[in-house]
Amino acid sequence: MQWEVVIGLETHTQLTTQSKIFSGSAIRFGAEPNTQASPVDLALPGVLPVMNRGAVERAIQFGLAVNATIAPHSVFARKNYFYPDLPKGYQISQYEIPVVQGGNVVFVLEKDGKPELRSVQLTRAHLEEDAGKSLHEDYQGMTGIDLNRAGTPLLEIVTEPDMRSAAEAVAYAKALHALVMWLGICDGNMQEGSFRCDANVSVRPVGQKEYGTRCEVKNLNSFRFLEEAINYEVRRQIELIEDGGRVVQETRLYDPDRKETRSMRSKEDAQDYRYFPDPDLPPLVISAAWIERVRATMPELPGAMRERFVRDFGLTDYDAAVLTQSKSMALYFEAVVALVGKEHAKLAANWLMGDVASAVNRAGVELDHAPVSTAQLALLLQRIGDNTISNKIAKEIFAAMWEAQSADPLLADQLIESKGLKQISDSGALEAIIDEVLAANAKSVEEFRAGKEKAFNALIGQAMKASKGKANPAQLTELLKQKLAG
Repeated sequence: MQWEVVIGLETHTQLTTQSKIFSGSAIRFGAEPNTQASPVDLALPGVLPVMNRGAVERAIQFGLAVNATIAPHSVFARKNYFYPDLPKGYQISQYEIPVVQGGNVVFVLEKDGKPELRSVQLTRAHLEEDAGKSLHEDYQGMTGIDLNRAGTPLLEIVTEPDMRSAAEAVAYAKALHALVMWLGICDGNMQEGSFRCDANVSVRPVGQKEYGTRCEVKNLNSFRFLEEAINYEVRRQIELIEDGGRVVQETRLYDPDRKETRSMRSKEDAQDYRYFPDPDLPPLVISAAWIERVRATMPELPGAMRERFVRDFGLTDYDAAVLTQSKSMALYFEAVVALVGKEHAKLAANWLMGDVASAVNRAGVELDHAPVSTAQLALLLQRIGDNTISNKIAKEIFAAMWEAQSADPLLADQLIESKGLKQISDSGALEAIIDEVLAANAKSVEEFRAGKEKAFNALIGQAMKASKGKANPAQLTELLKQKLAG
C-alpha cells in the first residue's frame, strides 16, 4: 500500500517586547532562576494582568505580512491544565477568536532537483503567555522550577494540514523563521527557545480523503530535529498500521540522541482544557486606524520585494524568491546591484545564490558578517563584466578575498594583479596561442573538419590550458572558429 503523509505545524514565536505579555517583568535569557518573575507572573492573590501593547502590534505586523485578517475584536481565554511550571494552573491564551485569522506563507521547495514555489495556508495566529521551565539537572532526584519564562509573550502560528513531507515542513518553517526575523518581531534564536515547532503528523492511504490519527511531536528547536522527528514518526506510524496495529492520538517527544520519538502523554482535545473567557481581561479591540499606523511602520515585505525584483531587475520568480528568503540576503543583493548597475543584476543574483551562499554556509556565519563586503563583491563582478577576468577566474579571486578578510574595497583588483590573473583579450596574443595549438593538434583539426564537434571542444581546452586559463573564452571561441573555417 502507498501512503500519503499529512503534516501541520504549530510554531511558538517569542515576541521581541522588553517586558512580558501581562506584566512589567523584564525578559532576559540566562538570568538567575526566578529573578524575572513578578507577583503577576507568580499568580499571587489579588493581582491583575494588563495587556502589553507592543505584543499586540507585533501580532498585527505578522497578520499584515501574511495577508491575514486582523480580528477587530478578539478574546483571551483560560486554558486549564496543571503542570508544576504553570503557576496559575491555567495559561492565558486565545481560543475561539484569535487576533490573526487565515493568511499564507510562500516559500521555495526543492523537489526532484527542481525549485518550486509553494504556499502553506495558515489557520490562525494567537497571542498567549509562555509557561515556566522545569529543571531536572543537579537536583538529586528532584525537579527545580524556574518561572523566569512565565508570562513571556508568544505568538502561536498554526497551519492547515497542507504539507506532505518533512522536507516541505522544514522549508515552510525556515521561511516562517526568516519572515518573523525580517519583521523584527522575533529574534529567531532556536537554541534559546525563541522559535520552536510542534509537528502534527499523520498518514493515510493514497487517495483516502479522511485524515489518519495524528500524533503531535512537541518542542522541536532545530530544523534538523524537525526533519528527523517527522521522518521517524512517519515510519513508526506506517509500520504500526502495516503490522496490524493502530495509531493512538498522543503527544510525543523527540530524542535527538536516539533519533526517535517517544510517548509523552495522551493527546488532549480542546474540551480537555476547559477553555473559557478570562474574566480579568477585556476583549482586545483593534481599530482600522491602529492597523494602518502599524502598517506605516513596517519594512517592505518579502512578497512586495519579490515582485519588485522581477519587475525592476528582470529576475525570474525563483531567483527573486530565493533572494528574499532572508532580509540580509535581499539587502546585500540590492547594495551590490546599486554599485554594478541593473544590467548586471542577474549576474549578482547568480553569485549570491551560488558562491556567496555556499561560502556563508560552509563558514556558518550570517551574511551580515561575511568577510566579503558588498563593495568588494561589486568590484569583482565589474571585472567579470568588463572582461578583465573570466567567471572561472573570479571564483578563484572570490575564494582568496574570503580568506583575506580585508576591508579594502579594491581587494579584487589587488588580487587580480598580484596573482597575474588578468584575462587575455588581446586578439594578437590569442591568435598566437591558437596557431600554436592548431600546429600541435593536427589530428583534432582533421577530426573537426571531418564533422566531429567534440574535436572543437578539445581544441578550446588545449588553448585555455596554453593560456593558463586566462584567455577570454568568448573571443577565443570566435577566433578559433575563424581559423578553422579559413
